Amino acid sequence: MIVNCAKNTPASGWNSNCGGESAAAVSSTGPQIQKEACSDKMQKKGEAKNATLKYVSLVTLTLQNSLLGLSMRFARTRDGDMFISSTAVLMSEVVKFIISLALVYLETGSLSVFLGTVHRQIIKEPLDTLKVCVPSFVYLVQNNLLYVSASHLDAATYQVTYQLKILTTALFSVFILKRTLIRTQWISLLTLVIGVVLVQLAEGHEQSSSKNAEGQNRFVGFTAALTACGLSGFAGVYFEKILKGSDVTVWMRNVQLALCSIPLGLISCYAYDGRAIAEKGFFFGHDQFVNYLVLLQAGGGLIVAVVVKYADNILKGFATSMAIVISCVAAIYLFGFQLSAQFVLGAAFVILSIFLYGYQPKKTDAQGVFKV
Repeated sequence: MIVNCAKNTPASGWNSNCGGESAAAVSSTGPQIQKEACSDKMQKKGEAKNATLKYVSLVTLTLQNSLLGLSMRFARTRDGDMFISSTAVLMSEVVKFIISLALVYLETGSLSVFLGTVHRQIIKEPLDTLKVCVPSFVYLVQNNLLYVSASHLDAATYQVTYQLKILTTALFSVFILKRTLIRTQWISLLTLVIGVVLVQLAEGHEQSSSKNAEGQNRFVGFTAALTACGLSGFAGVYFEKILKGSDVTVWMRNVQLALCSIPLGLISCYAYDGRAIAEKGFFFGHDQFVNYLVLLQAGGGLIVAVVVKYADNILKGFATSMAIVISCVAAIYLFGFQLSAQFVLGAAFVILSIFLYGYQPKKTDAQGVFKV
């Protein structure tokens, strides 16, 4: 974006497009003031554009966070033929691979450059691609566990419990990336754990009377969600480390992830559900809703990767908090979920912890920083 200040440009030789200044202008005050004025105009226009993108990011993140949990729960508890969850996870990886390839192509701008980039960064760098297989396998297991969790936990409890990924991500960041956490972040992690415990105890005492309570095992659901949180934290931090350690773009890394996860997913499908697939078929139960769920799960990570560029920690926290509220309200009408005072208190603790963790004070007191 260029702001033309030619009308206000003196004969001193300062660049009229705010792109630089001459030697004479460096020692002159007038051109410097005009340069700052042009920079201010450019900055204000950029801020206005970013402000719009921030709100778009907020809506996108909120919808994605809330819809995924609700959709997975509905898909696993509705009437009709039950699809094989491992096949849905595999198809999500296939869709993610196609979308990532398309984004890499858009980044490069031409077919020849695209093919050259793929050849250079994937075929000629097999070890670098194999390095991505670690988070790829972890993400695959995590996504399968999320289906298990959604089968045994109501949507509201699932949504709140899965926020424990903030705790696991923070701990892995400290140990793997050697990051430091300030006092408010440690307090937020403690608040998060208290909130999740309150939610689980509330649901355990009440033995949820929702429409879909029959046949669900809360211990299995919670264990699956807790394991998925641990895997999510590790995979996210590991993926961030390899991203920062190279010049490979995030979209190309997603292509590498999919290249590893697709064969691994295919193996896991036939290893754990081979008999069911042989009897019923690979796409058994895959109707329009399941296809929508596959797209939602595939696009979720990619959407977040795009929008977090424009959304700060406060907005991301607000989006996650709104997703919890939406999931709780929707679960009441869709699944007959009953809110208790203890559940509301626990969810409030979790929401508070999200904002506390994203809060960054202007001046950090040295005594408020803790290292592990």
